[in-house]
Amino acid sequence: MPLETPARIVRALVSRGYNAEREAVTLIAGSDEPGVTLARVVESVPDDALRITAAHVREVLASAPVSDPSTAETSSTDDERTSSAHRKTAGGDTGSDPPVSPATSTAGSDVSQSTSPSETGGSWPGRNPDLSLRSLAIANDMTGESTGTGEYDDFVKVFRDRYEKLSKMLRGRVNHRPAKAISNMSGGEEAELIGLVNDVRSTKSGHWLIELEDTTGTFPCLVMKDRDIADAVNELLMDECIAVQGTLSGDAGILFVDSLHFPDVPRGHRPNTADRHVQAALISDVHVGSQEFMEDAWNEFANWLHTEEAEHVEYLLIAGDMVEGVGVYPNQDEELDIIDIYDQYEAFSEHLKKVPGDLEIVMIPGNHDAVRLAEPQPGFDDNLREIMSAHDPRIVSNPAMVTLEGVNILMYHGVSLDEVIAELPAEKASYDEPHKAMYQLLKKRHVAPQFGGHTRLAPEEQDYLVMREVPDIFHTGHVHKLGWGKYHNVLAVNSGCWQSQTDFQKSVNIDPDSGYAPIVDLDTLSMTVRKFS
Repeated sequence: MPLETPARIVRALVSRGYNAEREAVTLIAGSDEPGVTLARVVESVPDDALRITAAHVREVLASAPVSDPSTAETSSTDDERTSSAHRKTAGGDTGSDPPVSPATSTAGSDVSQSTSPSETGGSWPGRNPDLSLRSLAIANDMTGESTGTGEYDDFVKVFRDRYEKLSKMLRGRVNHRPAKAISNMSGGEEAELIGLVNDVRSTKSGHWLIELEDTTGTFPCLVMKDRDIADAVNELLMDECIAVQGTLSGDAGILFVDSLHFPDVPRGHRPNTADRHVQAALISDVHVGSQEFMEDAWNEFANWLHTEEAEHVEYLLIAGDMVEGVGVYPNQDEELDIIDIYDQYEAFSEHLKKVPGDLEIVMIPGNHDAVRLAEPQPGFDDNLREIMSAHDPRIVSNPAMVTLEGVNILMYHGVSLDEVIAELPAEKASYDEPHKAMYQLLKKRHVAPQFGGHTRLAPEEQDYLVMREVPDIFHTGHVHKLGWGKYHNVLAVNSGCWQSQTDFQKSVNIDPDSGYAPIVDLDTLSMTVRKFS
């Protein structure tokens, strides 16, 4: 069968162990004899080349034709054959089911055992997605846009921008007056204020004193311990933005709070969905280079993506920590299988080649990756992008908003989840139910509100960590725990990891959920979790 579409060309290249630039695929498809051109390109490519470039295709097209073009025709059988790397079916014991989320039923999710290619009967003709139906857009990518120098003015700019963006979300709920104006009001008057949390402390009587700061100054607000809203104080983090309503004391020196508001996701939020049945695989924390990297589970996952059961999976989103990194925690070198950071990325790229070449792949960095630790994290540098060029992935900053066929997916690696879990009561956020910690970030409309804690924040001219738009899906990783649920119709997913328990994790009592791949139906936002370990 002649190669008539880009999808066929991509599959044919993948079957030969190559990935290609989009322009290269377009040039092959637009040639007079795509099958002949493909064969000539593959025949002439250097032995050590892994990626077909547009320049290489142009060079082949400009050269003289081969003497016997009929030998270059590609049959349907050859077109559908997978590479030897794809045919490898790794072993591995079946693990136990992941912890069941209380919100599982509301998310429309279940957990399923994976199916290997050999279990599909061998009659499936192969993946043949219509690439023209796809759409992928990236927003909030700050790669190459960093302006922060660490000067005092940079910090002022980022917090001012945070306040302006988040206060706009709250102004429809309260009649805000600046802190300076409230300080000039008379005792007993009603007042409403929007500010960043500058301090929270309890009084001797057990009440809560919250100091809020806006662009004009600070003002103390008191929440009485017997009020219903007192429980909400337990959810507060430093530097987040809230609104309060209440009555000034007799001397107008303090505001007695009657109600407290978060920016939050509107309860009536109606998520976007795709116009066709198409799926996205959400994974994170691959940690190639670690002795505990689960290569067998990864191979099972990659093999499954080539089966009929996975034919609708057209997008793969990886939320950081592609590699184990170097020097991330004490004595990490004792747990490394690959010592050199660049060799780790080379190995990751080799594993990435095992997934179907027609997948649209989006990757963001994490705290183990070779980028700055301070958030927002820009995408990888040119050297690492070249190493990780398999299947031409989109490499963007952490966080980033990725829109797949109209569905907005906020990708964030999730370092701040450690802080949320440490600061809030266990019923509000825990490692066993990481999606609940994600609910808190959605409520605050900020992925990392607290400055000066465990999460390192970089000062920029604007705050890239604000959730300006409500996502339809919120995808995180980092904590190596599987959890999912819906908050005000936003699907929150923490996707686990591909690394078994390390000695360091044992020392801090982390029992990871490894070898799972959440698969989301973009047309319904229902989800199935596949396990490969």
